[in-house]
Amino acid sequence: MILSPAASNASLPSQGFWGRFKTPKNKEQQLPHRQPEMALARQRLLTLAFGDMETIRMLPPTFMELDGLARDWVKPPPDVMYSLRVPTEFASLHASRLVAGPYIYLTGEDSYQIATMGVQGLRVEIVSDGPPPPEDEPPPPPPPPVLEMPATFSLELSPGQQVALDTTVTSDELDMARMEDGTTVDGSFWGKLDIVHSGDTHQMEFSGTRLTNTENVSTDLIVDARVINKLAAVAKPSTAKCHLSVLAPTQQYVDVVLSLSPYWKLGITWPPAEPVDENKFKYFVRVHPGGAMEHFETETTVTSLYYEAVPDPAMVEPTEFISPRNSYAMSFQDFVPHLFNVMGQLGLSLRARTDFVQNNMNALTQHRNIAYRFMSPAKIASAVDISVTAENCIFTRLFLMFRGVSDDEMTLFSGAGEKEALAVNWRAHVAWTEHSKDPEQFRVLEISILEVT
Repeated sequence: MILSPAASNASLPSQGFWGRFKTPKNKEQQLPHRQPEMALARQRLLTLAFGDMETIRMLPPTFMELDGLARDWVKPPPDVMYSLRVPTEFASLHASRLVAGPYIYLTGEDSYQIATMGVQGLRVEIVSDGPPPPEDEPPPPPPPPVLEMPATFSLELSPGQQVALDTTVTSDELDMARMEDGTTVDGSFWGKLDIVHSGDTHQMEFSGTRLTNTENVSTDLIVDARVINKLAAVAKPSTAKCHLSVLAPTQQYVDVVLSLSPYWKLGITWPPAEPVDENKFKYFVRVHPGGAMEHFETETTVTSLYYEAVPDPAMVEPTEFISPRNSYAMSFQDFVPHLFNVMGQLGLSLRARTDFVQNNMNALTQHRNIAYRFMSPAKIASAVDISVTAENCIFTRLFLMFRGVSDDEMTLFSGAGEKEALAVNWRAHVAWTEHSKDPEQFRVLEISILEVT
């Protein structure tokens, strides 16, 4: 019998973090162990109203996401009055009985869940002194980018002997004539020119950037910050580091299969995972009570399987994956003890918590402030699904995602700090159960961390 956490957690929402990853259209490309009920669930709509203006959105599952949708639409100034209310005729019957006035004011998660209980659509009115949201008018089309321009290189072949090379500089996507705000660039572009000689064949490759900090360099030297960001992403791509442990009550042979979304690739693994199919890999191990696993191919015994999952860099948007609407931020000094406490609530032993924090301390200490979130098992499975050949398996998948936050950006997390993070029921969020710590159960524990860069 093959069990998958994606099946056991099919009722959890699948929007949000992994929503950018498209679902394959062909059935053969679908990841295993998905429940068809999710696709057949009726989607509920939300009507946001502000004065005479209205907009239709999907009804979010939490009050925090609702507040984020409303603020993103209205964009109220920070010093104006702002509140959300639901007319009683649009709320559930249970909520209408609890109030005497014509409105139910949404002040938190409890009032929001009561108002949405049993309704297929909800109307939320925004009460604010701020200006109305802008009309949904399409922005004017940008000027056509300049992807090709002539260039002249002055080369000194030997002291006193110089030549000039007339060539053409091309770009795949970057507009070489304008900056990000649309202003025209006027200046000199400097870069590196590599000349490769192979017999009678001579090739030239040029790479250049535009400097944003010219304090210690010539003012004629300009470097494009977008190129610097791309080079940094190539040098340090976002990578999920995953440790998978199998806790069995008796000795037995087990296949552990990893099925990756087309938007994810498997990186380093130890012990090495065996390729089964495209984006599908397998471990064949013998597990023992106490957590030891024998890997026959390498003839090694380990306590966990290590693998790295690398997302498509084009799909990684740090400010979208980690934002005030879905994450919590605090200083590094507060984050480490806070994380230690949260992982204790999720059932990790003192040793496991200590090892996890210490192993990732180098990455955490690089940031003055840290924003984080734990992913639900359903969202994790949409990227990397796990199945094992064992009956009655209990899955516990803890996926921590974080990124560094500047002091200026911390003001955006004023309503999503440590206090709010402590109020979250993390056990329910990651589908933790009492069976997760039962030594008589066959259990799979996966602990992963992803720094979004």
